[in-house]
Amino acid sequence: MMLESFDSFGLLGFGPGPMELAIIAGVILLLFGSSKLPSLMRNLGRSTNEFKRGMSESSLDKEEESTDRIEKS
Repeated sequence: MMLESFDSFGLLGFGPGPMELAIIAGVILLLFGSSKLPSLMRNLGRSTNEFKRGMSESSLDKEEESTDRIEKS
């Protein structure tokens, strides 16, 4: 997978530190304002949950297809 190829180069060990996260949070606050920030975070959480749900359903579908192929053989 692509993620494994990045990990072989050691790129996953580097991420934003506390200062970078504070700067990113400040920029987001300036862009969206304090009134829209709660709804933005709520929508982000919902979309993340929907993505995870879709990924788990996708893996379940693949498992069902493989068991169907094995049973037909």
